Amino acid sequence: MMFSSVLALLILLNLQPQIRAVEGLDLRAYDYTKYHTMDEISGWMQQMEKDYPEVVSSVIYGTTYEKRNITLLKIGLNSTELKKGIWMDCGIHGNEWISPAFCQYFIKQILSSYKTDPKMGEIFKNLDFYITPVLNRDGYTYSWKDNMTRQWRKNRSPGTGNCTCYGTDINRNFNVNWGTVGVSKLCCIGMYCGPSVLSELESRAVTEFLESNRNRILLFLTVHSFGQLILLPYGHSSVSVPNYEELMEVGQAAAKAIKSVHGMDYTVGAASDVMYQTSGSSRDFARLIGIPFVFTFELRDKGEFGFKLPEDQIQPTCEEAYQGALSIITTVHDKTFTSAAFTITATLWTTLTAACLSTATWV
Repeated sequence: MMFSSVLALLILLNLQPQIRAVEGLDLRAYDYTKYHTMDEISGWMQQMEKDYPEVVSSVIYGTTYEKRNITLLKIGLNSTELKKGIWMDCGIHGNEWISPAFCQYFIKQILSSYKTDPKMGEIFKNLDFYITPVLNRDGYTYSWKDNMTRQWRKNRSPGTGNCTCYGTDINRNFNVNWGTVGVSKLCCIGMYCGPSVLSELESRAVTEFLESNRNRILLFLTVHSFGQLILLPYGHSSVSVPNYEELMEVGQAAAKAIKSVHGMDYTVGAASDVMYQTSGSSRDFARLIGIPFVFTFELRDKGEFGFKLPEDQIQPTCEEAYQGALSIITTVHDKTFTSAAFTITATLWTTLTAACLSTATWV
C-alpha cells in the first residue's frame, strides 16, 4: 500500500510540469523556440488573456468537426468607437507547424512593445488585431499524433458518399472560383476542395466573421509555409487584383524588411505568377469581398526541410517574418490614419469618386 502511494506521488510530481504547461502558464518560461501542441497553445492563449486583460480578449467564432472551439485573440486598446481591424490567421494546414509558432511570436512581440514603442502604441489605439494562432485545430492536433500523421494537411471531417478518407483542404474550400484550378476532387488527396463550396466548418466560420466585419478589416494576412513568398491575390491567372501595383509596392517593402534581418530572400507576386494556380483560397476570398490589403506569407524554407522545419530555425524565421508583417501593418496604418483624422487610400478614393460621378450625387 505504501509503495503504491509513493509511486502515485512520483507519477504526479513527474506530470506537474506538463499540467502547468496547459493550466496557467508562466509566460516568462514559455519557449518560443519550440513547437507546441494544441493543448499547450490553447493554454498559452488563455494565459495571454489573463496576463493582458486591458488589451487582450478571446473570441470563439466557430467549432470544428471534432468539437474544438475556433478561437481568436482580439488585441487592442479599448475604445468607445468601433475600430478598424487587422486579421491574421495561422495554422490553416495541419502540417505547417512554423505558422502557429509565428503567430505566437508575433503576439508576444506586439504585447511586449505597445507600452514602450510609440508607433505600436499608436497602432493599438487606432486598430484592433484579430489573430487566430491555429485555424485548423483538428488537423494540427492530428499532425502531432505520430510520425505517420506529421504531414497531415487537411481538417478531419469525414468523407462523403463512398469515400472513406478524412479531411478537406480548408484553403481550397472558400467561395471564390471554388473547385476550378489547383485542387483535387478526389477526397483522399491533400488538396481536396471538399464536396461543396463552404462545406467545412472552419471555412464557414472565417467567411461569416469576415463578411460581418468587411467594412472594418483593412488588412488580411494568412501565414503558411513553405517557399519564402509574399503572395498577392489572385490564384487564378485570368484575374488581376484592382490594386495590384499598390500591393506589390507594400509587399516588396516587406520583403526588403525581411531580408534586412537574416538575409533571406522572399519573392513577391500574385499567387498564380510566383507559385501556382489555386482556387477557393481564403486570401482570394478576402480580397473579393473588398478587404483592400491582402497577403499570404509562405515562411521558410525553400524546400530543404519543407514542412518539417527544424526547431533551431523557428526563432530566425519568426524574427524576419515579424519585420515583414510589421512593415505591412505600419504601411496600412499610415495609409489609413494621420495624427488628425482618417485618410482614404488612393485606391479607395478612386473607387468612391467613380461611384459619385456615376450617380452625379456627392454625399
